[in-house]
Amino acid sequence: MYNVTLLNSSEARNAFRSFATRFSGIAACAVLFAGMTLPRQAAAQNILPFPAPQATTVPSNGDVNPYGVVFVPNSVRTDGLLQPGSILVSNFNNNLNLQGTGRTIVQISPQGKTSLFFTSTGPGQQGLSAALGILSNGIVIAGYLPSTDGTSNTATAGGLLFIDRHGVLLGTITNNNTFDGPWGMAMFDRGNGAALVFVSNVLNGTVTRFEVTYNNSGEQANVTQVVTIGSGFMHSGDPAAFEVGNSGLAYDAMRDILYVDSEVDSAIYAIQHAAELTGSGGTGVQFVQDATHLHGPLDIAIAPNGHFLVANSDGRNADPNQPSELVEYSAAGKFLSQFSIDPNNGGAFGVAIQNLGNGFIRVAAVNDNQVVLNMYTTMVR
Repeated sequence: MYNVTLLNSSEARNAFRSFATRFSGIAACAVLFAGMTLPRQAAAQNILPFPAPQATTVPSNGDVNPYGVVFVPNSVRTDGLLQPGSILVSNFNNNLNLQGTGRTIVQISPQGKTSLFFTSTGPGQQGLSAALGILSNGIVIAGYLPSTDGTSNTATAGGLLFIDRHGVLLGTITNNNTFDGPWGMAMFDRGNGAALVFVSNVLNGTVTRFEVTYNNSGEQANVTQVVTIGSGFMHSGDPAAFEVGNSGLAYDAMRDILYVDSEVDSAIYAIQHAAELTGSGGTGVQFVQDATHLHGPLDIAIAPNGHFLVANSDGRNADPNQPSELVEYSAAGKFLSQFSIDPNNGGAFGVAIQNLGNGFIRVAAVNDNQVVLNMYTTMVR
């Protein structure tokens, strides 16, 4: 049985509607970098490299090890703590740098100002991971994978926190079979009171999909149709990286494909018909296998031109000559470019992309070594 305590005990709203309508308008486009002078031949499709303004991710309680990154959508009401255009970052470690013990989510404004958004206080609700997402009404969903001593030896299943735009915990979902170490997250929010949420579970090598219905005020939500759509991903505890396994997720709604980072074998897998599967599709098909450029990929994001940005944690297949790399692939999975955000391994964790419209995008990438968030703005055509 699911242990569900969720959102003001409201009854389920309308049944979840069909997800047959997909995102459209994604087309190949060339990218130029704001504020840079590039050689004429370099101003082609690539997104990387670019310089980065930085903001600290450390809150007043000293939590470190930033993992999850997500942009606050413009649809969020401004009468709460959340502000449209800001960036949320979740922290996995506490002020003693013990893994699986961080309890905070910080908000970083477009101007780079850092403030505390949320602190979890419940027993075991710690170790906020890269499983971080936000619905169009401002409800934040955050995964946690707790440890009592900072090692994977004491890691337990964890669960999901539902938080409103005021930074107030609305409810939790726990179930050891389907939410077993939430590690990464992707969402498809139609903005009409219904969304799909995908969660990777690093303790059992699965991917879970569930449906959420919610009200526009951001005070109620209901979770239904919890299904394991992926399984069989390699995973294990690690003395340095805590856990390695299936991690970052990115969903292509137009093609109904969920992309899954696999840290252990430095690969990316594609689960087809992800919104419609009624059972596990296994690991799907291998989309990228690239031991040269992938070094324990932890997070992944899709740009408006269809390109993929992948953040390497260096938890596996590390290369001192390619530390803390962001790697760019084409829509077909072809390697395009790479960019190091830190001179040492283990710095690149969460990455997210926001489409600003009018030809502009923003990219947010965590540098765990420096405990900062790098923020980039680029122009697309």
